[in-house]
Amino acid sequence: MMPLHSVGALTAPAEDYLKAIYDIERAAPGESVATTELAQRLAIAPASVTGMVKRLADQGLIDHEPYRGVRLTGRGRLAALRTLRRHRVIEAYLAQALGYAWDRVHDEAERLEHAASDELVDRMAAAIGEPTVDPHGAPIPTRDGGIAEEFAIKTLGDLREGERARVTRVSDEDAQRLRYLGSLGIVPRAIVEVLQRAPYGGPIAVLADGTPRQIGPELAAQVIVGPA
Repeated sequence: MMPLHSVGALTAPAEDYLKAIYDIERAAPGESVATTELAQRLAIAPASVTGMVKRLADQGLIDHEPYRGVRLTGRGRLAALRTLRRHRVIEAYLAQALGYAWDRVHDEAERLEHAASDELVDRMAAAIGEPTVDPHGAPIPTRDGGIAEEFAIKTLGDLREGERARVTRVSDEDAQRLRYLGSLGIVPRAIVEVLQRAPYGGPIAVLADGTPRQIGPELAAQVIVGPA
């Protein structure tokens, strides 16, 4: 594996594009990323994507096939992982060293991830014991580009009645959702058990670390779980 810093300096918008492409590719392995989907993820007009896609392709960071979409090259994947490492280490540092709540660290990390140097991020990681996951359970890429990313995932919404699991990861992009899940005790490392599933898309009764709770199926689908 190559060290992440070998990619070289990129602009903040370029890093955002590469990180977004990585996230979409992770959800659909082997598939090209449509530029319309990329525009939607970045909340920009599709026409605005064209110029950046051409620049990233010219730099050898993505492969672009007209009418089919884009895919990260090996170098582009390293660049995306470098940005993800910065973001997730900063989140972990804010939570562990500075006492930030888990629903506040994402927005701070979004602002800092483009400004922090690789050396600073490495020092942050060392200061808090080289964490392997961020406060929301997402894996932190290593300095040499390794990542324990899971592609076949199971969610709380997939569990059958009587099935137990451990919460491993929750999306970090919605602070209000994180606060609500935190109030339910549905956080990384918590043990959950489905007690009852109401029919026709009704609420799911769960035991979260020993406390009975109710959660809607749409929200349950956002909570990734693993073996208890």
